[in-house]
Amino acid sequence: MISSLFPLAKPVLHALDPETAHQLTIRALSLMPMNAGPKDDARLSVDLFGRTFPNPIGLAAGFDKQCEVPDQLLSLGFGFVELGGVVPKAQAGNPRPRLFRLTRDEAIINRFGLNSDGLEAARKRLQQRQGRSGIVGVNIGANKDSTDRIADYVTCVRGLCGLVDFLTINVSSPNTPGLRDLQGEAFLDDLLARCVEARDAADHGQRKTTIVLKIAPDMTLESLDAIVATALKRGIDGLTVSNTTVARPESLREKALAGETGGLSGKPLFAPSTRLLAETFLRVERRIPLIGVGGVDSADAAWAKIRAGASLVQLYSAMVYKGPGLVGEIKRGLVERLAREKTSLAEAVGRDAASLAKGL
Repeated sequence: MISSLFPLAKPVLHALDPETAHQLTIRALSLMPMNAGPKDDARLSVDLFGRTFPNPIGLAAGFDKQCEVPDQLLSLGFGFVELGGVVPKAQAGNPRPRLFRLTRDEAIINRFGLNSDGLEAARKRLQQRQGRSGIVGVNIGANKDSTDRIADYVTCVRGLCGLVDFLTINVSSPNTPGLRDLQGEAFLDDLLARCVEARDAADHGQRKTTIVLKIAPDMTLESLDAIVATALKRGIDGLTVSNTTVARPESLREKALAGETGGLSGKPLFAPSTRLLAETFLRVERRIPLIGVGGVDSADAAWAKIRAGASLVQLYSAMVYKGPGLVGEIKRGLVERLAREKTSLAEAVGRDAASLAKGL
C-alpha cells in the first residue's frame, strides 16, 4: 500500500526539508503492519553467511538510523536490511541542515555525523523483535569524541551479537573526523582482530554473527590491496563496496548544492563504486563475498553490480526519488534477466569484473 501512495506523497515530502521528510517517512512506516511481505521467486534466493536470503536486494545503512522500523522495511520486499549507524554513546551528530537533495542528479549529500540514540537504545529496540523472521544487520561506528575508537567498535560488537544477523564495521563515513584513518593498514589490522575476537567470544555456542567491513570509494588501488589483504588475514566474512564519496564529479548539475560538504550518494556514485567493486572482486578471488552498494536505481544497475562481483546488493538514495516500489521493480527485472540469459545469480557474480577493471 505504501508503494502505491508514494506518487501522491512525493511532492509533499520533497517540498519539505529533507531531514524532516525523512523523519515523517520513518513515522509513517512505524504505523504500518508488520506483514511478511511478498514471496520471492526461488531464483532470487541467495545462500550466504550461513543464511538464506530470499532475494539479493537489501536496504543500505542510514535509512533507519535508530533501529525503529526493521520489520516494516522488510515487508517492502527487501531481502535484508541494514540499520544504523549505531555508536556506543548517544550523540547528536552535526548541526542541521545536514541532508541535501540534488534532484536533477538523483543524488543526495549528507553530513549527519553518525547521529545516534546510542547502543543501549538500539539494543532495547532489537530485543523487542527477537524471534521474528527476516535478515537484519547493524552498521556500527565510533563516537566523535572517543579517545579509543577501536574500543567503541568492540563495545558495539559485544552489545549487538545475538540480536542481529550481521554487523558492518563502518570505517568509511566521511562525516566523522578521522574515521577514515582507520582504513590504514595498522589501525585496520588491530580493529578487525579485536572485533572478530569479540564476536567469537560473544557468539560462543551460538550461530555466528557475520562481520562485514564497509570501505570508501575514495582510495587508491594500493590502499585497496592493503585493505583486502588485512580483511582476509583477519578472517572477516565479507566486504561492502562502497560508502559515500567526497568527490564531486564535474557532471553534477546541481552546482550550488554540490558545494556542500559531506558524502555524495545516488546515481553519480554508481560508476566509481562499481569499478571499485570489480577491482575488489578480482583481489578477494572469491575467498569472501562482496556486497555492492552505490547508485543502484534499477534492475540494470543491480545486475551490473552482480556482474561486477556482488553477491548481494544494497540501495537507499534511489528510494528518495523512486519510492519503495523500486524494490519489486528491481526483483522482477532480475528474474527476467536470469530467464533471458539462462543463468543463475551465483553464475553471474563477477562475470564482468575483469573487463570493468580494465575500463572496457
